[in-house]
Amino acid sequence: MAAKKGGGKEQRRAELGEAVQRALLSRGLEGLRLRDVAEEAGVTPAAVLYYGDLDALVHETYQQAIERYSRQREEIADRFDDARDKLRACIDHGVATGPDDALTRLLFEYWPRCLRDARAAALDSALTERQIAVYSGILVLGRAQGHFTFQDPPRLLAATFVAVEDGYQMEVLAGRRTRAEVIAALHAYTRAVTGHDLAAGA
Repeated sequence: MAAKKGGGKEQRRAELGEAVQRALLSRGLEGLRLRDVAEEAGVTPAAVLYYGDLDALVHETYQQAIERYSRQREEIADRFDDARDKLRACIDHGVATGPDDALTRLLFEYWPRCLRDARAAALDSALTERQIAVYSGILVLGRAQGHFTFQDPPRLLAATFVAVEDGYQMEVLAGRRTRAEVIAALHAYTRAVTGHDLAAGA
């Protein structure tokens, strides 16, 4: 961060955010120290504190990660008109690529704090709601297009999509289950609740 002279405050803050992410992924949230962030940024701990204390910086980093993850998924779903393609793409984007999936790891590193920190819990709830909204919108569209049939409320089914997805994420991040296995499980759930087989194509 210190090596890039002439950059504006926003640029330096963005660089610091990247340093926080690298430190979080390297040490984990519980072991994270201000010094770790400073070393990643190439500055002194005092320089880091100019932008806020460690908790504030971590919270901001988590907030940005949520926004990035949610926006990417929403944009991917919006590329398609057919609900079947939307759902296939949504599932594909939502499942971690593997143990080294940095963005997903970052979200899960912060999750335990949601049990004790109301601000963290609020962010986590916002993330969940955005994912449910995407899935629910796709299900409603799919029914209108004549591709999906289901008996339960779309929001309930959408919430279960997210719960299944989240439940498997740690397995993928820990290397105990492959991405392909999780996608297959979500396709099986789709088949069970909508009557459509995503694996068979449109």
